[in-house]
Amino acid sequence: MPMNIAIDGPVGAGKSSIADQVAQRLHILHLDTGAMYRSVTLFALRNGLFNADGSVKADDLKEMLPQVNVSFKLNAATGLPETYLNGEMVERDIRGMEVSSHVSPIAAIPFVREALVAQQKAMGNEKGVVMDGRDIGTVVFPDAELKIFVTASPEVRAKRRYDELQAKGQPADYDDILKNVQQRDYIDTHREVSPLRQAEDAIVLDNSH
Repeated sequence: MPMNIAIDGPVGAGKSSIADQVAQRLHILHLDTGAMYRSVTLFALRNGLFNADGSVKADDLKEMLPQVNVSFKLNAATGLPETYLNGEMVERDIRGMEVSSHVSPIAAIPFVREALVAQQKAMGNEKGVVMDGRDIGTVVFPDAELKIFVTASPEVRAKRRYDELQAKGQPADYDDILKNVQQRDYIDTHREVSPLRQAEDAIVLDNSH
């Protein structure tokens, strides 16, 4: 019987890596909701929708949001999904530090979350998907057949991000990444709309080691 699997947790805990492997093993689609928020962030950066202090030009973004189309396509060679923004494959672009340092303010905007959560729920209507993010088990798929909450220490998560960027040949500074991880944890757990929290019926997986 097809099931929806919800995997939640903070940045860098290993949600996407676990979801990829689960999706491959079960032959179902992995939908990375973090990539959706990162894609909106990339769109905002490209269109000058951030103020000098890092805040978002929310009115302008709201007006332009209908122009944002995020989709996922399976890479036949790797068997993994890739993220597309308005038809452009942006998997590499959305994983860099510039997007990482701007994504939390975007993800905290109520109208952005409302739009993307509606898309995510629609994607799961047919059942048979694994979705990871911050609010999948609590908001997007509260009736998911399986919920997992993945966690790890900030230091371990920062080291993973550092290693990932190094492996891709992108500039990386561990201290900057750790600070970014801690800031994003605070924003994600304290925002008014759909904060990061463990669903009561989720299985907790400490993925530090």
